[in-house]
Amino acid sequence: MIVVNLAIIVVLAYVLGSIPFALIISRIWKGIDIREHGSRNAGFTNVYRVIGPLPAALVLILDISKGAAAVLLPIQILPHTLPLSPVDVKILAALCVMMGHVFPLFAGFRGGKGIATGLGALLSIIPLEATLALVLFVLIVAITRYVSLGSLSAAAFIFLALLFERYYLKIQVNDHLLAAMLLLNGFIFFNHRGNIKRLLSGTENKFGRRRREVN
Repeated sequence: MIVVNLAIIVVLAYVLGSIPFALIISRIWKGIDIREHGSRNAGFTNVYRVIGPLPAALVLILDISKGAAAVLLPIQILPHTLPLSPVDVKILAALCVMMGHVFPLFAGFRGGKGIATGLGALLSIIPLEATLALVLFVLIVAITRYVSLGSLSAAAFIFLALLFERYYLKIQVNDHLLAAMLLLNGFIFFNHRGNIKRLLSGTENKFGRRRREVN
């Protein structure tokens, strides 16, 4: 039963993460595969640049929602038979839903970078830290107009905030949560390696600059 329940958590979170909302909405809105236009990334920023703000907002909301759903659903459907503590279940689900978003089963394993989905998951686990990271993201994007810089800064902030809480404020922080955030940071920075190179060279695209490649 423990193995079955673990499998349910992993599969459910991965499948939810694999729903490619950027591809679905871009096909409905313009009949295109968003991965063939703009930055070729299946995320809300590229949808904004190529198609427009309304479909981009829908992608953002849906990606955040699937991250939150993947974390919260196992607690609801397996309340008395969970093989792990509720926090560890949420952490496992968060990792799996991000894997699903980045390597989606339903889109040839070519997905987005996982920021919005990760945000939804983390808002369900550490709402305060995730909300502060979101505020930091918005401020950095508003000032610099670099979404990638805001995303990287927000991811790093959450990990550093947890370290600060544990070692300076002496707040009990789950060991698995710290390990997961370190892993996610490495994963996010790796996925943004191209953006980091462009940021360093001054060639990164700024948010708000539309690309009208499709009619």
